[in-house]
Amino acid sequence: MSLRCPILLTLLLHIPVSGSFKLHLSQGKAPGSGEPPLANLSLGAAAVGWRCRLDERRTPEPLRGCLEVGARSGQLRQTGPLDCSRLPANPLPLHLRYRAAEPPRLLSVRARLAVHVHGPGCRPRGRGPAGRLDVDVRLAGPAAGRRSLLDVWDFVPAALRPPGALCSRLNGSGLPLLHPGGVLWAGGECPGRAAGPPAEAQLLCAPPPGRPGGALLIRVRLAEDRAVAGRPPRAKRSTNRSPQFELPSYQVSVPENEPADTRVIALSARDLDEGDAGRLEYTMESLFDSRSTDYFRMDPDSGAVTTTQQLDRETKDTHVFKITAYDNGTPRRMATAILTVTVSDANDHVPLFELSEYREIIRENVEVGYELLTIRAIDSDAPSNANMLYRIVNHNENNSVFEIDTRSGIVRTKGVIDREVVAEYHLIVEANDQGKDPGPLSATATVYITVEDENDNFPQFSEKRYIVQVPENIAVNTKILQVKATDRDKGNNAVIHYSIVSGNIRGQFYIDSVNGNIDIINPLDYESTREYTLRIKAQDGGRPPLINSTGLVMIQVIDVNDNVPIFVSTPFQATVLENVAIGYSIIHIQAIDADSGNNARLEYRLVDAPPDFPLVISNNTGWITVAVELDREMTELYAFGVEARDNGIPSMTSSASISITVLDVNDNNPTFTESVYYLRLNEDAPVGSSLLTVTAIDRDVNSVVTYQISSGNTRNRFAMTSQSGGGLITLAMALDYKQERQYVLTVTASDGTRLDTVQVYINVTDANTHRPIFQSSHYTVSINEDKPVSTTVVVISASDEDTGENARITYIMEDNFPQFKINPDTGTIITRMELDYEDQASYTLAITARDNGIPQKSAITYVEILVNDANDNNPQFVRDLYQGTVFEDVPSSTSVLQISATDRDSGPNGRVFYTFHGGDDGDGDFYIEPSSGIIRTGRKLDRENVPVYNLKVFAVDKGNPPLKASVNVQITVLDVNDNAPAFQEDEFDIYIEENSPVGSSVARITAADPDEGTNAQIMYQIVEGNNPEVFQLDMFTGDLIALTDLDYETKTEYVIVVQATSAPLVNRATIHVRLLDKNDNAPVLRNFEIIFNNYVTNKSNSFPSGVIGKIPAYDPDVSDRLFYTFVEGNELNLLILDQNTGHLKLSQDLDNNRPLEASLKISVTVLAELTEKLFNEDGYEADATCVGQFYFPATVYRVALI
Repeated sequence: MSLRCPILLTLLLHIPVSGSFKLHLSQGKAPGSGEPPLANLSLGAAAVGWRCRLDERRTPEPLRGCLEVGARSGQLRQTGPLDCSRLPANPLPLHLRYRAAEPPRLLSVRARLAVHVHGPGCRPRGRGPAGRLDVDVRLAGPAAGRRSLLDVWDFVPAALRPPGALCSRLNGSGLPLLHPGGVLWAGGECPGRAAGPPAEAQLLCAPPPGRPGGALLIRVRLAEDRAVAGRPPRAKRSTNRSPQFELPSYQVSVPENEPADTRVIALSARDLDEGDAGRLEYTMESLFDSRSTDYFRMDPDSGAVTTTQQLDRETKDTHVFKITAYDNGTPRRMATAILTVTVSDANDHVPLFELSEYREIIRENVEVGYELLTIRAIDSDAPSNANMLYRIVNHNENNSVFEIDTRSGIVRTKGVIDREVVAEYHLIVEANDQGKDPGPLSATATVYITVEDENDNFPQFSEKRYIVQVPENIAVNTKILQVKATDRDKGNNAVIHYSIVSGNIRGQFYIDSVNGNIDIINPLDYESTREYTLRIKAQDGGRPPLINSTGLVMIQVIDVNDNVPIFVSTPFQATVLENVAIGYSIIHIQAIDADSGNNARLEYRLVDAPPDFPLVISNNTGWITVAVELDREMTELYAFGVEARDNGIPSMTSSASISITVLDVNDNNPTFTESVYYLRLNEDAPVGSSLLTVTAIDRDVNSVVTYQISSGNTRNRFAMTSQSGGGLITLAMALDYKQERQYVLTVTASDGTRLDTVQVYINVTDANTHRPIFQSSHYTVSINEDKPVSTTVVVISASDEDTGENARITYIMEDNFPQFKINPDTGTIITRMELDYEDQASYTLAITARDNGIPQKSAITYVEILVNDANDNNPQFVRDLYQGTVFEDVPSSTSVLQISATDRDSGPNGRVFYTFHGGDDGDGDFYIEPSSGIIRTGRKLDRENVPVYNLKVFAVDKGNPPLKASVNVQITVLDVNDNAPAFQEDEFDIYIEENSPVGSSVARITAADPDEGTNAQIMYQIVEGNNPEVFQLDMFTGDLIALTDLDYETKTEYVIVVQATSAPLVNRATIHVRLLDKNDNAPVLRNFEIIFNNYVTNKSNSFPSGVIGKIPAYDPDVSDRLFYTFVEGNELNLLILDQNTGHLKLSQDLDNNRPLEASLKISVTVLAELTEKLFNEDGYEADATCVGQFYFPATVYRVALI
């Protein structure tokens, strides 16, 4: 038999995205003449009469303006440069369309390529489109009387055909593969009818092994074209057709700061209806942000969109609207599109520094290259207008010790910082954004840098040596001199304390530790000490202090005439024989004067002497001699006075009385009563004390014996007078045990002519006459704070010029410092407990040295103990946890937060720097400034990759060994809309049941957006394939709603393109909506006859025993399985029926020559087996199968044998 049936053949070619459907272009590259085409997309020699063009409705505007394709050649060329800043996404889809010229409905080919743009500032945004090639083949002419062969390679672009590809059939029904080269059987008779399923086949075509090229998966579907077959088309549901926009979404860019009423875009929808049904009205509704409504308005008639006020990109850079076009027909129809308005940037914002002014403190003497701080300026403009460069404007001579990194803004030292040279710096830093429209803008900030003093300068005395002359009678507590030292440092480092290191042997002087005034605190005595040399120490207040002990003060004591002459004895008595010669020396009058020089040079003269006095006195020596012969009978006794006068100014005098008796001549020697005299005398015996009386006896009558010391009177310590018949020895000058401990005096007794001598032994015993003297009046020692208890700090030593108990010294610590104790015998100061520099850095102990004489004498000294810092304190952070936030799109080196730690130690031990070393820097996403503790971004962040960073930072001191402390820092990355929505796949299938109620939700299509909050709000729309409108997609939920009856038997699959928008980012997916067949059609079985001739031949086995036919029943439901049974009329089993297949065989009982006609009734039952995919509670797939039976009334069939 033969049929005349037109057929519709569709080829779908699925080509991997990694294959030839990617096109790579460079930003800003202007095409040149004679350049080769980007690609040859012609269909080759088989495509005679084809026309190729860009699908302008689907291709984005930036590509439409710079690419063209040859209508006949299929060559793709670039006609203009590309600008990444104007691209809504990267990559972009490029849609191409091929159509055959004759016949007009013969063939159509659609292709989509993924275009990737590369260059500075071009980065991938969103997943982008997948390349795809669809080939629709429509055979409009009749195919009767001949068999049709179809070569699929005739409809694949030549550049994409794998060389020598061989095809294999995967699955399908109908359309057999006749040749592995890609030839299909596509004609001869209608393989399917209007109620039957389409024929289809899937082919996998790939080049032979070892040859280049990718594999293609080709699906071929063949169905009847009812319109060509002359069947009437389906009735329209409504005479009013819906309007349609040319594109499902529009993107336009508007410069900021343009005046109100600036034209943005004119949107136009098309309605093929006439009259009011074709007249459109436009409305505009903001999506995601209601503020957008305040900036734009739309003309309801023309669809023109204009601004209502100036736009500010920095306030809002993207506005998304839902545009609706309503017609005025009945019922009223509408169409929607999405309008995304991007506000382009103008350089209208000056850079803004993080701080209006910066104030930093830097230590002097830091190393060259030390990073002081980072200056950052931000600019709200787009990156092209916010490319910041930094420089120091006032880079004069002083400021030349600093430099700034032009890109990062890090200020470093490039010279030596010396506070004593420059104490403050004022840097003016400029940030220039390098903008080009209308030009670069800049701003300045002032950096005030204060140099922190280090104790690096010793105190310096104003003079190398101070000399002062002081009269010995100066009043106590009188200032005699001020020493002055200066220190170039600052603050405590320049506060100077003065002390006397040595030379203050008797404690006569006191120096004010603050102002350096030297006062007399004990009387001076020139006669005791004529000159003092003091060594002065100047110590600053630094930690540790610096000391200059080179100050010398020479104090010269000037003698004053403050001592009157003192006669060694008064009255003086002597005797003289009357017959002595003139010039005979009778007695030596002696006076002493403790002063010196002229103040101690004495002159003697007689007073109260009558005229013609026979005696004279030597003016210088004091000897009284005979000037005129004596005559006892005339004058027996002479009584007169002697005056001693010094030569001081004014002079001082003293007088003594003298009596001289004139004796007769005698002949007996005076004789001492003792052969020798012994005397023990304390050295502190007062001058003038009577020590011993010696007596000599002269047997002469009226003899007068006089006594005098003739030898052994060292230093004239003693004097002797004759009185009451004896000789009295008195102390004339103070004794000194250290100088002479024994005197042997020879005393002479004379009666004028005769004499006798005797020795007097005077032993001087030590008295506690000396106070202890310290080796230094001020001790300065240092000790490390980490020394153990009982460590010796210093040994204090004092000496005493006395002897014995008078020189045995006991040391006492006057103040109660629990940290120290002193050994009372040795003067060793040791620690009693651990020292802590951070609690107290220095101690001043008053140490008293006391002898054990009676009375006790003492001296005091001061011991300054400086505690040296040891690195015994770890840095300590101000907080236990630091938290900060930062947007994911901030540029590198953006400041996030600042941490701070302190260290109780001093100097390098207390200097802290910050580091991620050994901690966690988020895999390099952050870095920290070592000096300031500011944490900055190290690179571009991605919240979708890491939403929260848990960092670990160390604060490390510069001690040896260094100590450190850690702190946790939590940084939350704030979201920006930088991710396009993403479907699970670029192309996928969904299955829905036919006959789903109109208006019901038949599926939910969802995309995921890694962003969060409003940035993750997704809007869905169908942008392709929904013509006529079969489905409606809920804009916000993604629910797919059926608008018409869905009939599997009419159409089994719908292909739609769904767009997910998170303005301004979009993504698309191709969705194959496949209908699941339901058993909604009864089996069809009409009455039929089986007529066959039964004849007898001589041949054996001539009776047909095989299948003679099949019951002509069918069911439009492709999933139904028919079950055949005889209801009545076949009681004799004349026919054998296969219940499953419906095949008929003849019974052997019919193998005779008898005519027979019988009526049989057959029942056809449908076993509908439906399988649904379910999800159990654990989320795993499970199959559930149900079997239903549908019974239909029996049909009578007639069987006749002829």
